[in-house]
Amino acid sequence: MDKIIINEEKCTGCSLCAFDCPNGCLTVENGKARFARPACIECGHCFAVCPQGAVTMAGYNCADEPAVPMTAVGSDTLLAAMRSRRTVRHFTERPVEEEELRKILEAGRYSPTGGNFQNVAFTVLGSRQAEAEALCVGIFRDGSALDAGPAAFLKRIGVEVTDDFFFKGAPLVVVVSGPDDVNPALASSYMELMAESLGLGVLYSGFFRECAAVSAELRELLDLPEGHRAVTCMVIGYPAVEYKRIVPRKPLKLKTL
Repeated sequence: MDKIIINEEKCTGCSLCAFDCPNGCLTVENGKARFARPACIECGHCFAVCPQGAVTMAGYNCADEPAVPMTAVGSDTLLAAMRSRRTVRHFTERPVEEEELRKILEAGRYSPTGGNFQNVAFTVLGSRQAEAEALCVGIFRDGSALDAGPAAFLKRIGVEVTDDFFFKGAPLVVVVSGPDDVNPALASSYMELMAESLGLGVLYSGFFRECAAVSAELRELLDLPEGHRAVTCMVIGYPAVEYKRIVPRKPLKLKTL
């Protein structure tokens, strides 16, 4: 079966789908669009751009949802909100609702991926969150399995590895994984923006990633898809602190060639 299906009764032969296909998989013949090449990456541009709704994609739920342009969000407000975000390390006991989690995961699912691989996976620690944190705490307190860097850094700055050192008492932890670092990182960024829009705070637990890299027991607990590695660990919950102002940043590093 072709990956792209054209409804000839709806198709007007406008050629927008062929024009916007990144791999030239569509053509127009006798006034109708036609799927012509097998190099389709299932990006969905043809489905999204067709004015008549004549395109569907095999294997996907092709709901007719109207696109919402980013211009619908005021750019000044968006930039101010992005500049205001803070890493949160103090959380209340209020749980994250299922609908909120769904929106966060949906934002990650719709993040861009190179070549439209859609190869990012999400693991909610759920009932094994405490077990995962206890494993990590043991690894850091022992230190022998770690590179000297993390353990030495914490000792140098006088930080104690407490029982809630990794997840800070937050109610939700999501591990974002993939076969490369870029796509999961992009997904995590989308997820953080969604979480922030819901009034939630996020901590990227980089030390958890260190543990996942050295601990076979932790990797077994995570049970990631084959070929995946933990790229980010997102600790999410309602903040117990409120930040009043935008912090300064170092000057923009920019070179125009």
